[in-house]
Amino acid sequence: MTKKLLSVFLIAISTLVSAQITGNITDSNNEPLPFVNILIENTYKGTTSNDDGYYELNISTPKTYTIVYSYLGYKTVKRNITIDKFPYQLDVTLAEESVSLNEVVIDSEIDPAIAIMRQAIAQRKANLEKINSYKADFYSRGLIKIKDAPEKLLGQEVGDLGGALDSTRSGIIYLSETISKIQFLSPDKLKEKITASKVSGNDNGFSFNAAQDVDFNFYNNTIEFGNEIITPIANNAFGYYRFKLDGVFYDDRGNLINKIKVTPKRKNDPVFSGYIYIVEDQWDIYALELDITGTQARIPIVDIISLQQNFSYSETNDIWAKISQSMDFRFGMFGIKGDGRYTAVYSNYEFNTGLTRKDFSREIVAFEKEANKKDSIFWQTIRPVPLTLEERTDYIKKDSLQTLRESKPYLDSLDRANNKFKLGNLLGYTYQNSHKDYRLGFDIPLIGGVQFNTVQGYAANANVFYVKNYDDYKRFFRASSNIQYGFSDERLRATGSLSYKFNSINNAYLSLTGGVSTEQFNSSKPISPLINSVSTLFFEDNYMKLYDRSFVALNYSEELFNGISLFAGLSYERRKALFNTTDQTFRNEENDVYTSNNPLDETAFGVAPFKTHNIIKGSVTARINFGQEYLSYPDAKYNVSSDDYPTLYLGYEKGFGATDSNYNFDQIKARIQQAFNIKDKGKFMYNLKAGKFFNADDIAFMDYQHFNGNQTHVSTEGNYTNVFNNLDYYSASTNDAYFEGHVEHDFNGFLLGKVPLLNKLNFNLVVGAHLLATPDSKPYQEYSVGLDNIGWGKWRLLRIDYLRSYQSGFQSDAIVFGLKFF
Repeated sequence: MTKKLLSVFLIAISTLVSAQITGNITDSNNEPLPFVNILIENTYKGTTSNDDGYYELNISTPKTYTIVYSYLGYKTVKRNITIDKFPYQLDVTLAEESVSLNEVVIDSEIDPAIAIMRQAIAQRKANLEKINSYKADFYSRGLIKIKDAPEKLLGQEVGDLGGALDSTRSGIIYLSETISKIQFLSPDKLKEKITASKVSGNDNGFSFNAAQDVDFNFYNNTIEFGNEIITPIANNAFGYYRFKLDGVFYDDRGNLINKIKVTPKRKNDPVFSGYIYIVEDQWDIYALELDITGTQARIPIVDIISLQQNFSYSETNDIWAKISQSMDFRFGMFGIKGDGRYTAVYSNYEFNTGLTRKDFSREIVAFEKEANKKDSIFWQTIRPVPLTLEERTDYIKKDSLQTLRESKPYLDSLDRANNKFKLGNLLGYTYQNSHKDYRLGFDIPLIGGVQFNTVQGYAANANVFYVKNYDDYKRFFRASSNIQYGFSDERLRATGSLSYKFNSINNAYLSLTGGVSTEQFNSSKPISPLINSVSTLFFEDNYMKLYDRSFVALNYSEELFNGISLFAGLSYERRKALFNTTDQTFRNEENDVYTSNNPLDETAFGVAPFKTHNIIKGSVTARINFGQEYLSYPDAKYNVSSDDYPTLYLGYEKGFGATDSNYNFDQIKARIQQAFNIKDKGKFMYNLKAGKFFNADDIAFMDYQHFNGNQTHVSTEGNYTNVFNNLDYYSASTNDAYFEGHVEHDFNGFLLGKVPLLNKLNFNLVVGAHLLATPDSKPYQEYSVGLDNIGWGKWRLLRIDYLRSYQSGFQSDAIVFGLKFF
């Protein structure tokens, strides 16, 4: 029996043997109603109808039940049934709810929604604190579809995405499900044990759908939704929303429900629009239907996200608890358009069970053994939301395709087609063996493949590589080489690298590198080859300073304990000074000339900044991610850093065995950095560094502590917490003690979003302050104010900053253009 026929057979059999109430839910026009909540009365055991209006309620005991059907905009229906045997068919028709304002006295000046929302906001914290802890069953399904995909993307063949796209270039590219047990402790502890996981087309895959990702609690002032989004019942909601009472109706318990329309005061603010339903007198959330644009959420690829939540009342606990949530979205970029839905169902709640912080660890998600090995019968009996025909078809098709696509004949035929050398492969070609999972080839980078500097003249780069993957990329071996030829100094240089990743649990990684290369004196490489090429050829400013490095280096890294990682390296190096070999320029300014390649003296042509020497360098760095949580997969660990805690680096570096003993040195250093949102006020970032050299009075200049300056007035950094944008590249370098500090705050629309006309541009105001202190000179200070998110539509690729620097008084001003497409 083929796998396809077996899957169909198992689904058919499971339908017959399962203990279920099944049926179709329609409206008065016989149209199917999706996302209807179906519950056994006075319990949190239930299900939700799928997009076709079909539902399956898993019940194991034949007896009398009261089934409750509720759906926003429709009258709740209760059906009393006595079940003698399974399966039991129960179709339901829901009538539209009469939402009216007849019973509400409307003041011509003040909408009743204002008073209702003030009550809901006043009661927000009390309602939030009703649930101190809970345990629940959780189900999640993720579905992403592409429509009319292009044949090529940025010149590369898109293909059929593993069989996902049909002849119309449309189809499901991701479908997965998760069944789990969750535990919650106020205010923010959430732990999940995944008992079953299913990914379409990958019978060994693990779903990434997790309760953490959809834990949106609107009783908080903000929720994290790409950006920090202000909720309609936040303490400051009236500063962001307009409210209008759209109507009222009574639920099945006689509660008066207020349907309130929420509208943003400013369209680009991080807020929602749509409807929120508030229970009269209790001031709890009954349900919500809210939209947010990608612009508001600061997710450029997304057009719109629609979020719906439904709540159910527990008399025992006096709690309105969330029982279902759907998140629909549309996206589009680079000619690719699509949509998707994430569905979540919560059931079998146990409230305020006495959980304490001792019941929680840094592990926030874990998988039960063989969670991804559940068969079709299991899923049919436990899945709370039935699959649609489209989803069932996708599972069957991709499960069948998986067997075919993993077969050696198919992989070989695919490789034969892809491995043919074409004219378009002149700048890059990859030969692959999919069955043995390795690939090799070469590429000439479009950006940086050819560059210019005054030491090498034009320099052409090419890369050669070999990659072998093991265990679905959990382990890999990589070998690569970079070959560079300088046409002015007529010198061929090459470097090579061998690296091996041991696993994806502690991410142990070993690499051996070596060769000959040109290196910037600042190993952080503050000047990109492209920007230096433009600066040199067009403006006669050759800021990049290079030396010749012949080396062999061994590096190792791994996570020793959760949140604590170690990086160690040992290298043997030969350093030799280099000099300018060309004065070529496209634009020769009359009063401007190239400077020397000596970073200590721009007029010292032909003078070496250091003696040719050999040295051994060793370094050890510990990285501590405070508060780091993680997801435990059977064969991998995925770390989740916390915005609430900083990251600390502690390092020691030693140079020894130098052919000139004056070049030996020791350095200790530390760095602490963090970025976090201040609710609706934007994101605050800081990066602080400090260090001290010992026995380093006459060391080679490349071993100094250098600070990232910027003399080109162009930046490709996303933020400026690691650069002084108005400082010379090497004027502050030191071999003594130092302190470097950067702070930056991106208001993310908080200020400019409130200014008429300016708020339509959707720019962000960014301010920063930067300090550098060394014993060699007076402290250097730099202050900046800028505009970020400049552009149009989804293309927000420019940032502009005005800077002013001080050192023993005012020093200079500058304008910096930030380019965010490199």
